Amino acid sequence: MIATGVVIAPNVLLAMTKRALPNVLLIGDSVSMSYTNYVKGFMDGEANVQRPLNPNGGYQNCEGTTSGVKNIVKWIGDTQWDVIHFNFGLHDLKHVNPETGKNSNSPDDPQQADIKAYEKNLKEIVGKLKATGAKLIFATTTSYPDKPGGPLRRADQPEKYNKVAMNIMKNNDIMVNDLNALTLPNLSELQPPRNVHFTEAGSELLAREVVKKIKSVL
Repeated sequence: MIATGVVIAPNVLLAMTKRALPNVLLIGDSVSMSYTNYVKGFMDGEANVQRPLNPNGGYQNCEGTTSGVKNIVKWIGDTQWDVIHFNFGLHDLKHVNPETGKNSNSPDDPQQADIKAYEKNLKEIVGKLKATGAKLIFATTTSYPDKPGGPLRRADQPEKYNKVAMNIMKNNDIMVNDLNALTLPNLSELQPPRNVHFTEAGSELLAREVVKKIKSVL
């Protein structure tokens, strides 16, 4: 409580207000990067929404579970998070050259993390996230048209990876934000042609659903 008659500088009062707001962490790939600013804007004054940053300060693409296992402790940091909304899958299911580690269009090259590796990695990540005590929300991997641009991603893979992920979330009592089900009926309208990403309208739609789920647990 602030004593009557005490004058507080505006910048100090703003900092105190921000600290009083719940802390929300968004973890995910470039799809989540595209809706992050919308989420921040929609929750302005209600929550401090953050996501991992690159050394230069820009938003970090958290990519797949291989990166998640390596970096999850760093991404969590020492902040006391109230809610962590996270997703992995879109990078796991893409094909990569095993020698160079670079994206590949060849079906002969393996996926970055096959189903078994994805399951193992995601379980490890979930264990570290649960240890924070934050309320967790997992977002399903969104679908895309057959033969999108960029590395090879087969159109039947999101469903398979989501099935594994949702089973893990069920076993850990973690809320699921089914962004795949949300966007799938109107995918051709929400994504540019041959693309795994979303238009501005698509990103805003995703953001509104993310905000809805976050508010439901705050």
